[in-house]
Amino acid sequence: MTDDAYLFLATPTTGWQGTPLILVGQLECLDTPAVRAWFTAQNVSPASAEVRVVPPEETILIPEGAERLPIPLAAEELERVRRAAATETVAGVEEDLAAFRDSEDNRDDLLRRALAAGVPAHRIVELSGVDPTTLSSVSGG
Repeated sequence: MTDDAYLFLATPTTGWQGTPLILVGQLECLDTPAVRAWFTAQNVSPASAEVRVVPPEETILIPEGAERLPIPLAAEELERVRRAAATETVAGVEEDLAAFRDSEDNRDDLLRRALAAGVPAHRIVELSGVDPTTLSSVSGG
């Protein structure tokens, strides 16, 4: 796993993994000379359907041989990339987990729902602020 998010070019021959950049919205790094030069070298624009983005934990989705570029993301931008990549169910539960930080209401139900939706344990802890041992006790493990 890497600490960098990546832009890459997806094509029908390499597969369409990753999230289209256009779904994520404006990222600060898109205005840097290095990223603009990469777009120019690839002869694509940020709005192209071929341009995909993946968070650091999903770099395995980048097809072998695909043109790629590591990009720095602010914490808020990284959250937008992760949410854009998530299914509706996971994205909804992640929003609930983030809102949970300010409340203890229905904690165990929310944590079980997040686990059932397939939200990884590290994301549940990160979003909700619960202690990992609390998550373990709720999940029965």
